[in-house]
Amino acid sequence: MIRTKGLSKVYRMGDVKVPALVDVDIEVPEGSFVAIMGPSGSGKSTLMNLLGCLDRPTSGRYWLDGQEIATLSDNRLADIRNRSVGFVFQTFNLLPRLTALQNVELPMVYAGKSFRQRRRAAEESLERVGLAERAHHLPSQLSGGQRQRVAIARALVNRPAILLADEPTGNLDTRSGLEILGLFQEIHQTGNTIVLVTHDREVAEHVQRIFHFRDGRLERVEDVARPRQAAESLAALPPAGPAGEAQQAEAADPGEKEGRS
Repeated sequence: MIRTKGLSKVYRMGDVKVPALVDVDIEVPEGSFVAIMGPSGSGKSTLMNLLGCLDRPTSGRYWLDGQEIATLSDNRLADIRNRSVGFVFQTFNLLPRLTALQNVELPMVYAGKSFRQRRRAAEESLERVGLAERAHHLPSQLSGGQRQRVAIARALVNRPAILLADEPTGNLDTRSGLEILGLFQEIHQTGNTIVLVTHDREVAEHVQRIFHFRDGRLERVEDVARPRQAAESLAALPPAGPAGEAQQAEAADPGEKEGRS
């Protein structure tokens, strides 16, 4: 489903060229759950932007579901971003004045769906992530984990084949992060291809394959023999008490934490 050959991205800062990705060859078969892992500055987010058709490479080739992306128009790329790829970000990217339901409806507005179609699909998507009862809450009324569930529901609402998740647990406490990883594992079991960017080894161990990056280069590919199951990790945690609730409340405000690249 995803294949790159010699994919490179160079940014210009005045007269200086800064290579962010260098000759990257990867393959992600349909139905896979993989992680792109590396320290800050390793090229993870740059690769994610290229795979999600948010940017174009400086050189190299990229095929998505058999189509070479470089040959497509800007309008076709926008259509792919809206219909074929779902995005989940570390900072949730929810519109603060819209309810959870309205945030989930947004991709269908751009896809030209009717109000009735949008409302029904958004309700179903929120139910899928376990937030049907929070549909009419604003983001400020939700915890960090609940905000990320809304963001996942929004990413799923147009039924994309691929989910791209950039540090989706980065702003969450341990329990909420494991709950989100468990949700991704459930989504993967229904047939979605998932590419997850992370700097955290414990997060990456929940996937089937890890692509290790450093300094813009793919260092190695690691197959995970026994991916960790988030449900089992959650069961091993101590019961959530007042301290855990306070930690989750703090994590609900992504503005208090710096984003990671």
